[in-house]
Amino acid sequence: MPASASCDDRSYAHNEIKLLLISWLPYTPSMPGHLHRYQQRGDYHFVTFSCYGRRPLLEDERMCILFEDVLERLRRRHEFCVFGYVLMPEHVHLLISEPKTLSLSKVVGALKTDLSKHRRSDEFRFWEKRYYDFNVFTQAKHTEKLRYLHRNPVRRGLVVNPEEWLWSSFYHYLTGEIGRVEIESHWTVNRRSLGL
Repeated sequence: MPASASCDDRSYAHNEIKLLLISWLPYTPSMPGHLHRYQQRGDYHFVTFSCYGRRPLLEDERMCILFEDVLERLRRRHEFCVFGYVLMPEHVHLLISEPKTLSLSKVVGALKTDLSKHRRSDEFRFWEKRYYDFNVFTQAKHTEKLRYLHRNPVRRGLVVNPEEWLWSSFYHYLTGEIGRVEIESHWTVNRRSLGL
């Protein structure tokens, strides 16, 4: 994304039409068969996808590093913002903006495909075919989803504190440290405004 580009100017104004379109969908614990995606509307998206059979294929540090590198390459190429992410042993959560040059579903597909190329030889498939996408169009929901993904490793008992989990954006929010993936945060906005 060009240094002058920014995702922080997004308005979180309440949009009744979007709420009506999305709020009526019932909750189902598994992936619904007739999933409707609301994309290319300028919303942010909370995206979740799982390893095949919920196997812990992301326990491998090499795959986590590769995931972050591929995510950053796609972020730059397709001009979208990453507000937060967490890599769990068997699934991924992303909070991202809509890409400018490609649809969100194509970017998720490219991310999954690039990582699949590096799977172990004994694995038939790396990812489940589908992904979950939740439109985020209020500041309150943005904060809720960001907290959810950062606290996921703690809830699962993998670490005591979120900053102990290496594979998330939490440490960036805590310290402002630049990692493998550029996180769109107040730290990033401040650096950009200073021309850094």
